[in-house]
Amino acid sequence: MQANGRAMKIFSGRANARLAEDIASYLGTALSKAEVTRFSDGEINVEIGENVRGCETFIVQPTCAPANDHLMELLIMCDALKRASASAIVAVLPYYGYSRQDRKVAPRTPITAKLVANLLSTAGVTRVVSMDMHAGQIQGFFDIPFDHLYASPVFLEHLRMAFPDPDEIVMVSPDAGGVERVRAYSKRLGCPIAIVDKRRPKANVAEIMNLIGDVQGKVAILLDDMVDTAGTLTQAAQAMIDKGAKRVYAYAVHGVLSGPAIRRIKESALESLVLTDTIPLTEEARASGRIKTLTTAPLFGEAIRRIHEGDSLSSLFV
Repeated sequence: MQANGRAMKIFSGRANARLAEDIASYLGTALSKAEVTRFSDGEINVEIGENVRGCETFIVQPTCAPANDHLMELLIMCDALKRASASAIVAVLPYYGYSRQDRKVAPRTPITAKLVANLLSTAGVTRVVSMDMHAGQIQGFFDIPFDHLYASPVFLEHLRMAFPDPDEIVMVSPDAGGVERVRAYSKRLGCPIAIVDKRRPKANVAEIMNLIGDVQGKVAILLDDMVDTAGTLTQAAQAMIDKGAKRVYAYAVHGVLSGPAIRRIKESALESLVLTDTIPLTEEARASGRIKTLTTAPLFGEAIRRIHEGDSLSSLFV
């Protein structure tokens, strides 16, 4: 593709090659050539396989587990493109790793979301595209353009098909921080909301304290930006059942699914967990029978096309 006199080239790291291929397919093109290998001591080696001089380049690479490897891979690819005279380097991070440490919550703790922002800028990134950030203010850590996409068009289409009667459902936030997200969905679906009052005594540990709202006789739909160890989600699902919900479903953008997550989901009150493909599922997750995925490739593809052509992105989320 070419617009504004510049060719566009899409590259992929090894974190989620399937999503990158689907994005390229949506745009009617093929992924550009880049060879990512390792030296014998484990260091990452990148070689761009075609001319990128003067091109607008996009690298699709979520920094999911193993986060350190995938982050370094992205940084090295950016450096290679910068030194090959690409006119623009757009980092497309479907999942932005290290985003949960976005402020100091205790003495002598880092702000890793800002650290990663600095690393990306230093590596030569000229624009960042990401989806459903853990905290929207992370955009302010960058001094370069940042396009924040939302999975809401994908989820809302699925929700309207799966639950056509808005009087039957209630959208539930698993914590106070997700209220704004749940309110936005409920407004578009025309259904009420509920909020789980949660306490987190330490990382990856959650305690359900109370429920704000009514789920009696309703289908409760939990909505979150990510699922890591699934402790919050599965405890919230049980709380919904205890409060009289008929059934409980969950939707989350990023399926981190670490540690005991799969076991907890299989043993939980959840009917199903719907994720996007920003992070590839493991074989265990695919075999669980409870987890479904929806593709974000058309959304990322359209965003990339509009960035390249200089069109607005905001109309994607009206």
